Amino acid sequence: MKHLVAQIHPHDNVLVALTDLPIGTPVPWKDGMITTTQAIPAKHKVAPHAFEPGDLVHMYGVLVGKVRQPIPLGGLLTTSNIQHATDSFDQTSGMHRLNWPVPDVSKWQERTFMGFHRADGRVGTANYWLVIPLVFCENRNIQVLEAALVDDLGYGRKKSYQPQTQELISLMQAGKTVEEILATDLHSAETSRQKPRLFPNVDGVRFLQHEGGCGGIRQDAQTLCGLLAGYITHPNVAGATVLSLGCQNAQVSMLQDEINKRSPQFYKPLYILEQQKIGTEEALISTALRQTFAGLMQANAQHRQPAPLSKLTIGLECGGSDGFSGISANPAVGHVSDMLVALGGSVILAEFPELCGVEQELVDRSVDQPTAERFSSLMKAYGESAVAVGSGFDMNPSPGNIRDGLITDAMKSAGAARKGGSSPVVAVLDYPELVTKPGLNLLCTPGNDVESTTAEVGSGANIVLFTTGLGTPTGNPIAPVVKISSNTALANRMPDIIDINTGTVIDGEETIEQAGERILDYVIRVASGEEVAAVRHGQTDFIPWKRGVSL
Repeated sequence: MKHLVAQIHPHDNVLVALTDLPIGTPVPWKDGMITTTQAIPAKHKVAPHAFEPGDLVHMYGVLVGKVRQPIPLGGLLTTSNIQHATDSFDQTSGMHRLNWPVPDVSKWQERTFMGFHRADGRVGTANYWLVIPLVFCENRNIQVLEAALVDDLGYGRKKSYQPQTQELISLMQAGKTVEEILATDLHSAETSRQKPRLFPNVDGVRFLQHEGGCGGIRQDAQTLCGLLAGYITHPNVAGATVLSLGCQNAQVSMLQDEINKRSPQFYKPLYILEQQKIGTEEALISTALRQTFAGLMQANAQHRQPAPLSKLTIGLECGGSDGFSGISANPAVGHVSDMLVALGGSVILAEFPELCGVEQELVDRSVDQPTAERFSSLMKAYGESAVAVGSGFDMNPSPGNIRDGLITDAMKSAGAARKGGSSPVVAVLDYPELVTKPGLNLLCTPGNDVESTTAEVGSGANIVLFTTGLGTPTGNPIAPVVKISSNTALANRMPDIIDINTGTVIDGEETIEQAGERILDYVIRVASGEEVAAVRHGQTDFIPWKRGVSL
């Protein structure tokens, strides 16, 4: 029999509704019965006892809110009756939590994936060529190159809704009324045929665009060059074509310095063209086409070969989270994180605004004092910068989060942090630094889905596990983004963007550990070339973070 509510942690004093609970619903709890005094939507929180103003609310074993209006037994917790609250933290590492219970990964020890081995020892899960602007002035030329290359090389794959427009035009010309047109069921969109790939071992040519490189402050240009260098040196990338105007803040020398930081013996084909030196658009585009084509010929000489799972670096991301994310998808991904760490791989937990309230736990899991201090310092600086512009971490939850049960930032954060499992924190990185250590790495990024995903890949993630409760299509130009649903209703409603459903945990069909193992098995297939939904849809989101306040 499916349970009606769940207590996430033994010390929690609220329950999560696993299904809609109408007013007057009797809910078995412990040795007694709770009767709901209000309608409790699924994913929201029900009070197992009466609360008075000033009482503290705990979930996931941590403080997530403070009561500001009375809540009756069986009542609903809302943004009106509780407010964001967290415990304070210090930067002294507890060290007592480092006796980590390593999960049994014996069944995975000999597993491999088929990846692209690079000269620096890293292994890619894909093989892309990049075309990148150093400054926004070159975005149009990037678009011209894309139009010239994609279709003829066999990478064009577009779903066209033009036939539906033509159908509507025909209906109007036939004299149909507005009401009749609104009631018409249009035919399915058509997917244009894809030519055979000219370069079968190259997964695609990716054309990045951004709004940076000039204006702003010089630190913005430096950070952008660091991010772009992370993409150029990424194991999923075979080489790159870079377009520079010439006069911008993000100079070619700055990009080359950042490349050298990440890859002192850089070995990939890299073509850098400066428009102000070359002259006409035709000369620039023709040169870029010749060089890119030559680079693709070199990239096509590479083949997938077996690699141990220790060569994987997994980014952990969530977006469009709901009240089930923290009890199904996120802990299942956390189990994957722990298994991969036990196998010698690397994982990246980012989104610092969504670690608010669990800072002390992460400090205590740090392998040494400098690591704990760096995390504390970055968290405090980020929080203070948000307050300085009249905001704060408490304003992080989106309207969709709140509607689906995440009513304080601490509540959202405590569930989001579960993606990082329970292994020790081996390093703390500031955006856009590169992951160099196996184990759990913390990366300072915003909570914004695309900015954070962009950053994780720039720091070396060759696959991203992205949990969602509401549904979001986010992808990345060079790393597969695996979309993991927290609930079965979402998986059924948006099957075109969801890769894995962990609503099975909520439905009582499998455990968190079983869901995690199922995810890891899928990750191995994706690392070997199986396409995820975001790749099939051509979803290549790329937004660099300017170091202002972004929650």
